[in-house]
Amino acid sequence: MRHEDIWRGIDRLADSRGLSVSGMARKAGLDPTTFNRSKRIAADGKRRWPTTESLSKILDAAEASLGDFVALMHDGATGVAYTIPALDAADAARPDMFDEDGFPMGADWGKVDFPALSDKDAFGLFVEGDGFAPVYRDGDLLVVSPHASVRRGDRVLAKDRAGGIMIRQLVRQTAHRIEFAAVHAPHDEETVMAQEIAWMSRIIWAQQ
Repeated sequence: MRHEDIWRGIDRLADSRGLSVSGMARKAGLDPTTFNRSKRIAADGKRRWPTTESLSKILDAAEASLGDFVALMHDGATGVAYTIPALDAADAARPDMFDEDGFPMGADWGKVDFPALSDKDAFGLFVEGDGFAPVYRDGDLLVVSPHASVRRGDRVLAKDRAGGIMIRQLVRQTAHRIEFAAVHAPHDEETVMAQEIAWMSRIIWAQQ
């Protein structure tokens, strides 16, 4: 969950109920200024996060589930649940596990339930080992959306044309080059030619 995702979800939740964020806070029994934009960044520039208690109260007031809120955070519609294909990350580089556009294929994928996804083609990968610790740990489920837009700073799953699978953070992308960073070591960067990457999809969720 990123700072901007949380606040986007709060804004959209209020809008979906025909309320301002102040009106939603008031309905939940909170101070009307709890979710105001002025409260989201401190005077020293540090990001402020809503408390879990305040989130719980507005979900109750809006009669919304946590799954509904997650969907609103990530450009989805509320009330939708999917069973998505899932695979151990170590198996993802095997031939014929993805089509040329990065969508799962074949009979070796398992299934897991995941709430409130707007992308019906999303899939999951289970992390094996602690190579990405402390960001991702052994057994974590990474949910990948082939349709989500990929932006600077996003964590992504990418496949190179040699067949290798990479879990990285996107630093910068131009027409000719793509700069990646290790998810667990942001200063550890690498540059690859854009033509070497077959496809790249955004990791939209990590279930830990």
